[in-house]
Amino acid sequence: MNINNVELERTAVNQSQYPTEKKPEAAFVGRSNVGKSSLLNYLVNRKSLARTSSSPGKTRGINFYNVEDKLYFVDLPGYGYAKVSRNEKDFWAKMINEYLHTREELKLIVLLVDIRHQPTELDHIMLEWIRHSGLDLVVAATKADKITKSAISEQLEVISKALVLTEMDTIIPVSSSKKFGRDELWEVLREKLRV
Repeated sequence: MNINNVELERTAVNQSQYPTEKKPEAAFVGRSNVGKSSLLNYLVNRKSLARTSSSPGKTRGINFYNVEDKLYFVDLPGYGYAKVSRNEKDFWAKMINEYLHTREELKLIVLLVDIRHQPTELDHIMLEWIRHSGLDLVVAATKADKITKSAISEQLEVISKALVLTEMDTIIPVSSSKKFGRDELWEVLREKLRV
């Protein structure tokens, strides 16, 4: 997709603040510091639309990015971030659960995992929720530039086995710094969101 117009339309912490336009949504989920903001910027050819940080926990609300007035990319706060209070963790969990369980416009979940590591327990919990929800899923294996090209397919196999992915599931290696995986991911996004 050729992206000319994209903007952060709003940041929400509860259902009353979600956009009211009925556009299909793809939610980006993953542990803190897995590269959600970097991937979002890469997908829409922007350097700093979504704020990136080397320290985890930068995204504190649910960010709705309006892409070409056709769809929303929804950036959810990362899970598993340890350096916040229990109250803040509970607030984030409630906010994320409310969005995932109530949003009719949500059509696809992009689960980000770091290609260098085994999926975490929280990744498994998120995947179980996605399976029970019946929503479409694509796994984006981020930071693929951090390993050798020859190791990519081996690591994809490790992640696929760990998450018990099926032939119906898609896993795509991506690197926002070395610029690969964008076209493959967009192909899935267009198909699943029908845009």
